[in-house]
Amino acid sequence: MVSRGGNKIYDIVMERSFGKLKEELISLGLEGKKICIVTDDRVSGFYLTPVYEIVSEIASKAAMFVFTAGEKSKTLETVRELYEALIRQEFDRKDVLIALGGGVTGDLCGFAAATYLRGISFIQIPTSLLAQVDSSIGGKTGVNFSGYKNMVGAFHMPLLVYINLTTLQSLPDREFSSGMGEVIKHGLIWDPVYYEMLCQNRKEILNRNPDFLEKVVSGSARIKQQVVENDPEEKGLRRILNFGHTLGHAVEKESGFLFSHGESVALGMICALSISADRGMVPDIELQKLIDLLSFFSLPVKCGKIDPGHILEDTLHDKKMESGKIRFILLGKIGEAYVDDTVTENEMRKSLEKIYE
Repeated sequence: MVSRGGNKIYDIVMERSFGKLKEELISLGLEGKKICIVTDDRVSGFYLTPVYEIVSEIASKAAMFVFTAGEKSKTLETVRELYEALIRQEFDRKDVLIALGGGVTGDLCGFAAATYLRGISFIQIPTSLLAQVDSSIGGKTGVNFSGYKNMVGAFHMPLLVYINLTTLQSLPDREFSSGMGEVIKHGLIWDPVYYEMLCQNRKEILNRNPDFLEKVVSGSARIKQQVVENDPEEKGLRRILNFGHTLGHAVEKESGFLFSHGESVALGMICALSISADRGMVPDIELQKLIDLLSFFSLPVKCGKIDPGHILEDTLHDKKMESGKIRFILLGKIGEAYVDDTVTENEMRKSLEKIYE
């Protein structure tokens, strides 16, 4: 359960099937409402039919909106097409959207829900590891604009996050690894015991042992939930969730999105931990430990031929800029992250050498 001031905002339900989805939808009072399932053309082949059948049993009208999978669809143009579909089918403010898929789907659907008719309700059914542990929790929605990551967005809390852990078994290896980037980040910024669990059980996690996957998803969801409850609109503490994102977003953009979000965050974490180590806050051995862990999960530790000058230039245009200063997330020690606005261009440039060597 995610709460604010002791009051519940929404539940996070974790199951190993869609068996309790109908019960959850009914408990939210959605019988007789129009419900539109928003998904991409990759996830639809796996999970659209079972979810659509459940929705059809309770909705006055069950609809679907399927878009082309990938980060390049996370745009205002796709949102416009979704608006048009909702208008044609006469969706009103009492109706509901369901985001069925990964982070792109959740962000796009959530943003459309936040802005259609000044806001309608939506539900997250995340099917990727990254979405289950990170993007589906916390109410941050948005789309990319002119190549800049999540430049247009809104805070809009879901009615429910329903996690079916078995969807992780169908994930392509690269997508699973990408999700591990955010999982590892959670341990680094908040919980050294959880981080050590990831290190010690890496083989079971990589093999997608269901019991260990449950530990991973529940552990990361708990961390994200605790941070979000303390700062729902990212005015302070929640910013630590951006560890690895400051330079990571720039790497993602400069790669032409050839690096996924989790892969880019992995590279950004190396840079951020390098700066923390150079400042004497974290032992150098922790940097190598992180690099080894990322490598084990097939996450990149080198960014190839991307121009570091372009990465720095993009960073200066990132939405994490505040009063002309870059908000950087560093570690005082493993499990303790903080916001720093004193990181210099030279420090960033030196940290980038770690992913170019």
